[in-house]
Amino acid sequence: MKHCARSCNFIGVLQIRFCGFEATRMFNRRPIECFLIGALLASSLLQARSDAAPPKSRNTAGQAAPVHLTAEQDHQRIMDLLHITALRRGADGDPKSPNAANYDESKATPYSKLPDPLVLKNGKPVTTAQIWWDQRRPEIVEDFDREIYGREPPNTPKVRWEIVSTTREANGEVPIITKKLLGHVDNSSYPLITANIDLTVTTPAKAAGPVPVMMELSFSPEFLADLAKRFPAIAAQMAAAKGPTWQQQLLSKGWGYAVIIPTSFQADKGDGLTEGIIGLVNKGQPRKLDDWGTLRAWAWGASRALDYFETDKSVAATQVGITGHSRYGKTALVAMAYDPRFAIAYISSSGAGGAELYRRNFGEQIGNLAGAGEYHWFDGNFLKYAGPLIPNDLPVDSHELIAMCAPRPVFIGGGATQGDGWADAKGTFLAAVSAGPVYTLLGKKDLGTTAFPPIGTPLIEGDLAFCQHSEGHTPAPNWPAFLTFASRYFQGSAGPAAQSSLVHHARSNP
Repeated sequence: MKHCARSCNFIGVLQIRFCGFEATRMFNRRPIECFLIGALLASSLLQARSDAAPPKSRNTAGQAAPVHLTAEQDHQRIMDLLHITALRRGADGDPKSPNAANYDESKATPYSKLPDPLVLKNGKPVTTAQIWWDQRRPEIVEDFDREIYGREPPNTPKVRWEIVSTTREANGEVPIITKKLLGHVDNSSYPLITANIDLTVTTPAKAAGPVPVMMELSFSPEFLADLAKRFPAIAAQMAAAKGPTWQQQLLSKGWGYAVIIPTSFQADKGDGLTEGIIGLVNKGQPRKLDDWGTLRAWAWGASRALDYFETDKSVAATQVGITGHSRYGKTALVAMAYDPRFAIAYISSSGAGGAELYRRNFGEQIGNLAGAGEYHWFDGNFLKYAGPLIPNDLPVDSHELIAMCAPRPVFIGGGATQGDGWADAKGTFLAAVSAGPVYTLLGKKDLGTTAFPPIGTPLIEGDLAFCQHSEGHTPAPNWPAFLTFASRYFQGSAGPAAQSSLVHHARSNP
């Protein structure tokens, strides 16, 4: 039992350390760590490409095999469809580069004011909740669908959930029940592509009834274990981290946790867009310009997990929250915005394409997102805004994605500029501020201030919350503040074992 707890902690700290590395931003990190993670990611993607080579022949129904394009070929195909010959360069993580990312606040806001979420496209103000729900919100959704994240297909396949195993174990001193599940995506319309959703859910074994659950979007345990095996020195350093894991902090409240692996049903690469759930729906053909990108597809998978939770008697399905870090922070915000069943969200270091304002020159820019390494997260139309259009031409900005979550509670976090500047914590704060009027209109509380707070100062009195911690690209330091915030909305009681094992943490974080 204790070995299991140590293993969970080990995997957790590895994930915290490494999940924020992006292949396209390696030079924004310490060189040796960049080299190691880059090598592993490249090796993993090459292996995945080898293992997932599409069939060469037609099936018995006469359906053509999936089209296989490299990311560069597909990226160029989209540019050709848009009649774009070149894109603006993204920000460079190398501070000596002439295109180095900007971290100077005085140069961060070259664009005009943000679109007003409470003004209709015809210029009329949004003065009531009904106008918001019936008119303005649909306008904003359509803009995000068409220009940024793409449209989810109207008839996505059903998912059949299978409980692969049920294990009684312990996390720390808390007895838990962990279910490993596999969501089988119906591929009867195109049997040449198979997609399955990997999900685990853990609840306290001694819970008297259904409990709230926070679901994290994460890398697979196999990927993290391979990481630890290949780089034991870094793994040992991470495993030495002190204090309770985020899972243990949830258990201390009598809550549960779940982990979904987005790459199990949609690969995180441009040459995977004719496979996975996107490829399945498109019958192996390349995307149209407004077809959904990977972020939206990953969010779809999170919603299918929520479908399962509605059938699990150990889970309080109306009290399921979602969380993610970095690229999965973007995904968690998209999932929260589009699926009103998610009750709360912790969005960590989501940066550009997530909660950070596009109309802000700080850290990562649209040019990075639109390049061949990350374009697959978005729809094809998004590339326009890296040439010939600019961020100011976007009909929406990220504050309106946060506003789409209203009136439900959202906690937005990030790290210090030194270590997490690429994700631009202040840019996400400003987006939350600008989403505030929608929360107010719907009878909820905004951040309560427009002044950027000192580092380490949580703003958690409203239904929008924010905290910038003093460390780097990690969600860990903000978990206590988020849980204090979430405790206003979720109910749960911890058993004696949980209270005993985490008493020191509780005293340190009242």
